[in-house]
Amino acid sequence: MRTRYFVVASTIASALVVAGCKQEAKAPEPVRPVLSTVIEPAASGSTVAVGTVQPRYQTNLGFRVLGRLIARPVNVGDLVSEGQTIAAIDPTALELAVQSARADFSKAEALLENAIGTEERKRILIKADATTKQTLDDAEQVRAGAQASAARARANLTKAIEQLSYAQVKADFAGVVTAVSADVGQVVSPGQSVVTVARPDIREAVVDFGADFPVPLTVGLPFTVSLQLLPAVQVRGRIREIAPQADSVTRMRRVRIALSDPPEGFRLGSTITARLGRTYSRTLRVPASAVLKEGADTFVWVVDDPTSTVSLHKVELSEDDGGIRVASGVTAGARIVTAGAHSLKQGQQVRIQEETTP
Repeated sequence: MRTRYFVVASTIASALVVAGCKQEAKAPEPVRPVLSTVIEPAASGSTVAVGTVQPRYQTNLGFRVLGRLIARPVNVGDLVSEGQTIAAIDPTALELAVQSARADFSKAEALLENAIGTEERKRILIKADATTKQTLDDAEQVRAGAQASAARARANLTKAIEQLSYAQVKADFAGVVTAVSADVGQVVSPGQSVVTVARPDIREAVVDFGADFPVPLTVGLPFTVSLQLLPAVQVRGRIREIAPQADSVTRMRRVRIALSDPPEGFRLGSTITARLGRTYSRTLRVPASAVLKEGADTFVWVVDDPTSTVSLHKVELSEDDGGIRVASGVTAGARIVTAGAHSLKQGQQVRIQEETTP
């Protein structure tokens, strides 16, 4: 009897253990909340950026010496010609320096003439044995020193005259005044900007682009630029220069677009709109947080909306200035996981919390 009871008990215990294992094996994976986004292609033809017309060449003009500003005959918007005086400082100290240098030069020339005459007399006397060789050597030495002093005085005079010319600032080229930075009566330092002059004949569009621009920014990329107030006035242009780094605050990159024969309506400071010159293929982009790397391969988790389950898709990606582009593996309209990609399993159920944009 005891043997029979022991067998029955063992059988019941084994059945309970097997049942418990089956229930544990069938326990579903927990539903994970994830962030996701529906990837949609960016339409390059509809991308429009706003900027301004600016000169390619402009110069901040200032004085090379310290002084008090006594004249500034130009204002913002005035046209200036090459060589025109646009600002002047008080030249009194510089004129006195020229007079002092001129007096020193006259004195040095007089001493040089006297030394040359003394040397010539010593040479005549030594031929008649009326003086010694040492006296002639001393006269030659004095003449050489006088020549050096005269050369130094001449250089100082030239320098003083050159500095006197610094009392006036003249335009290096014909242009238009775009800014003034000092007023009459103000003491200006060497190198301080007083007037900014720009060449209005060579103009370009300056536009800031964000990281979401649909195509890579490259030099030579064509654009169609139009006036914001008069959209019918258009001109073609190409990227001439791209800022090497994005702005630390706005994360925008400044681009300069060279304009091809812009009309007169494209005045400096005018607001313009720039759009791509031709239509490019629509681009799919994914955020970096959605990419799962395993060795040399890259994957993304794709959410099946009807069942709310995820499946791993292998994708081919490429990086450019605008972010991560999808070459193959997923299509437009697919919902991908953008956060928590490293903690999911194949076929796991997820709960969509909110949608983000790539």
